[in-house]
Amino acid sequence: MSAALDPADFRDAMARFVSGVTVVTTRDSNGNAVGFTASAFSSLSLNPPLLLVCLQKDADCHAAFMEAEQFGVSILAQGQSAIAVRFATKAIDKWDGTRSVPGRATGIPLIDGAAARLECRTHSRADGGDHTILIGEVLTADANGNEPLLHFNRSFGRFVEDDGA
Repeated sequence: MSAALDPADFRDAMARFVSGVTVVTTRDSNGNAVGFTASAFSSLSLNPPLLLVCLQKDADCHAAFMEAEQFGVSILAQGQSAIAVRFATKAIDKWDGTRSVPGRATGIPLIDGAAARLECRTHSRADGGDHTILIGEVLTADANGNEPLLHFNRSFGRFVEDDGA
């Protein structure tokens, strides 16, 4: 029988996985824009076009996403780490000083200057321990030439191509 997994060991191991950084947004029942930072994000299916993103159950905006019929995902660009930190911080106005653009299909606010933006219809939600897995059917997707913001070992950075050496 093995010893119980130390949560710090699990966090340290997962910090070695490079991921992109997203801000996921919707509107609450009062019409207020809400959002959170997520690096647990992935494409799920091409047909139908589905993606998934994981939301902490104790997040300020969790209730809004449990009711939302639509949400947006902004894949942050290099230079947008302050936005990532802002949307990961609890109990603040995340939109103060954050430029957004309305999604063309849903009107959901998306981060201006993001490397890519997607709008989704909520397809389903699944339990994921201390997170809820949001599955969205992608309605629109656009990308520009902006370099994505990356997250690795609890820090933000950029992609450097491997020269194969």
